[in-house]
Amino acid sequence: MPSVPNQLSQSPATRKVILGVAASDSHAVANHLIAFFLRGLGFDVVNLGTCTPVEEFAEACARHPEAEAVIIGSLNGHVHEDLRGLDRAKQSGRITCPVIVGGNLSVGSHKDGSSHDRLYAAGVDHILGDPSELPALLAELQVERERAAVTLGLAAS
Repeated sequence: MPSVPNQLSQSPATRKVILGVAASDSHAVANHLIAFFLRGLGFDVVNLGTCTPVEEFAEACARHPEAEAVIIGSLNGHVHEDLRGLDRAKQSGRITCPVIVGGNLSVGSHKDGSSHDRLYAAGVDHILGDPSELPALLAELQVERERAAVTLGLAAS
């Protein structure tokens, strides 16, 4: 009698993201809540934890080239300084997936309008004002990846 493949062992590929808190920031609670939230949505979360320098995000990308995004949180407002070197890591190909940043992105109660521009210039691809925006953004990025894969497939034919 021929064997029937076990449907349970053939699960679809798990989507993976890399998560961490900016280098000078030790706020762990939001990081753990976001990791828990993403895992509940079915993501494999590589959580680098708090006080994560750009170099560690780049190393995680090398270990997990299938990662869909690097997600960096900051609550202390020093993310601009913490992300020095992100642009070089992206330009050199050490971080190839989109970088998403969220949280408190500036120090003090006065929010400078150029804050987002400076983060984009530093290599950030997306800035979120609220973690609840993350699933929609990750879904949008997945559609973009699939569209790019189809385009590359057509170009290779």
